[in-house]
Amino acid sequence: MKVSEELIEEFFRDCESGGRPPTLTGLALALNFSSRAAMAGYMGTAEEKELLERAVLRIENFNEEKLFEKDYVRSAIFNLTNAYEKDGSGGGGKLKLPAELVGSAFVDLYRDISAGAHGEYVLKGGRGSTKSSFTALVIVERLMGNPEEHAVAMRQVGATLKDSVYARLCWAIDALGLEDEFEKKLMPLEIVRKSTGQKIYFRGADDPSKLKSLTPPFGYVGALWLEELDQFGGETGIRSIVQSLIRGGEGLVFMTFNPPSSRNNWANRWAAMPKENRLVHHSTYLDVPESWLGRRFIEEAEYLKESDPKAYAHEYMGECVGLGGAVFENLTLREISDGEISGFDRIYNGIDWGWYPDPFRFCRCAYIANERRLFIFDELGGNKLSNRVIAEKLREKGISYSDRITADSGGEGPKSIEDLKTEGFMIRGAVKGPGSVEYSMKWLCGLREIVIDSKRCPLAAREFLEYEFETRNGEVVGGYPDRNNHSIDAVRYAMEEVWRRRGRK
Repeated sequence: MKVSEELIEEFFRDCESGGRPPTLTGLALALNFSSRAAMAGYMGTAEEKELLERAVLRIENFNEEKLFEKDYVRSAIFNLTNAYEKDGSGGGGKLKLPAELVGSAFVDLYRDISAGAHGEYVLKGGRGSTKSSFTALVIVERLMGNPEEHAVAMRQVGATLKDSVYARLCWAIDALGLEDEFEKKLMPLEIVRKSTGQKIYFRGADDPSKLKSLTPPFGYVGALWLEELDQFGGETGIRSIVQSLIRGGEGLVFMTFNPPSSRNNWANRWAAMPKENRLVHHSTYLDVPESWLGRRFIEEAEYLKESDPKAYAHEYMGECVGLGGAVFENLTLREISDGEISGFDRIYNGIDWGWYPDPFRFCRCAYIANERRLFIFDELGGNKLSNRVIAEKLREKGISYSDRITADSGGEGPKSIEDLKTEGFMIRGAVKGPGSVEYSMKWLCGLREIVIDSKRCPLAAREFLEYEFETRNGEVVGGYPDRNNHSIDAVRYAMEEVWRRRGRK
């Protein structure tokens, strides 16, 4: 019996007494296998297989726990590999990223990518976070494991490709010991895998003709990398690029950028909005071993932290510190859990009527007075919704006569209010008058925090996030804009009894 409990336990005891981490290679040697591949393919008894599986699980558990120890991270979860593992296909093997190249902040992200859990990955963060290096490594790994795939790396300006994404991918190839496997070309700018003909193309979004003409000789584009996302031409341009290159949903899209200072920059707003197939990841230099960055980098960061905390927060921590003309500087977009919602003492409901083009909005809120925090956790919206349909949709959300609703009382509001009363809802019109908009808006802006669950309430999240003062030559002109504020108005009406009581003191 090659695999026995006695031999396995002796292996783990020797590792512990000798201060050595348990590894798969060490286990294979302890059990007298000729290689790890031989151990993986061992056709033993059911008992032996179970013993072996539990031993492997113990090794994985050891390394996962060590991820929380800063000094061990670099050799923890990925220390199984010596670059390749035979996959039994006779075709070489599947590349796994070595521990010494993967920072601790990217371990869970790497697992997510390997599991194919998402199709779009947004990697944002501050200077020195190694997000671009990690992306380059993953792209090379994908090419090595998928011989039908090609990759495209892009910047907004084509002239910046050579010294950025091209250089980073060349580094990744060399770091993985694959110099002889790839040919790095400058004319044209591309990288070719010699054994398969797979290519990494480089394109600038400023030359659409070259993008349209990109057709791999075989297979498909399996990885698209958009570096410095915020420099591209906005959401529409990004969608066009992705749709033209990633056909059939087979490939992965990686987007990397240092968040611009203003929260209202399109890339920051876009990354803040939830999307089912998108994973947003944030990293900083604090997640990276000091030896990777050098002592001088750390000293420069610490100096800026002391001399200019705001600049440090933006440059090194990747935070949005400039708000531009944003009205709501107290906004937080995050999940509001079912547990939080069940603990709210009182719920406030508001309606802003609409038909077309102005939409209907219903918002559901909670307010913690002693913390001056407002929570927006449910919504209903749409165009051309009759009052009967609105009543049905409110009932579907569990809204009943016991839920008090405050609604817009202007225009056709009184008739709609009466219609909902007839449908069995406890609804009243908002009290309007001179200064009511300004009072309520100042109250909202003066709160310590407005928390919106952007997954449950994407309409309100986008509206609050994008609501800005009008500016001219960098100066705010005029009052609160009366456009694209339907959810905001619904929230104002919902909270009327609170801000009227507190806002006029």
